[in-house]
Amino acid sequence: MNRREVIRNVALMLGGTFSAPTLLALNHRDTATKANINLGNFSLTSSEQMLIAEIAEIILPKSITNGQSSPGAKEVGVPAFVEMMLKDCYKETEQKSFLEGLATLQKVKFLELNKDEKSGVLKLMEQESKIITGKTIPFWRLMKELTLLGYFTSEEGLKASFDYHPIPGKLENIKISSSQKSFAY
Repeated sequence: MNRREVIRNVALMLGGTFSAPTLLALNHRDTATKANINLGNFSLTSSEQMLIAEIAEIILPKSITNGQSSPGAKEVGVPAFVEMMLKDCYKETEQKSFLEGLATLQKVKFLELNKDEKSGVLKLMEQESKIITGKTIPFWRLMKELTLLGYFTSEEGLKASFDYHPIPGKLENIKISSSQKSFAY
């Protein structure tokens, strides 16, 4: 099973908390041919990467609860995950929508704002994304979904959020004698 299959299964287990376009994007990469996928055409500037990192950290900041430290989105590699997903899995329309959202944030000099102002700008974007209808996912919805997906499919995010117990060993087929019962994990 590869990472995309795991992500798709985790998203389904979370009760469909991700939008249909995000789940379709995961499938798009698996079924795409070279004629209809934009590999290599999408890239982010360093200032756009810094914006993504800052927003991801606002969505899922590093925290300490009951003496336990939880890593933030930046620490587990969410910004790189967001860029990879946009490049590998999303169509050009979603990529453009995402870049437009980043451009809007650059116009208001988001990285120069204080914590409360940043929060206010993101809340406004969230409100606007609720009224936007169309074929593309609004920037805020896409950013939030990819941040959550990247965090909760990383080992560090999983360990920080859930009681994580990996099963040791590997799965192997064994021969069972005719008098032996089947074994299930």
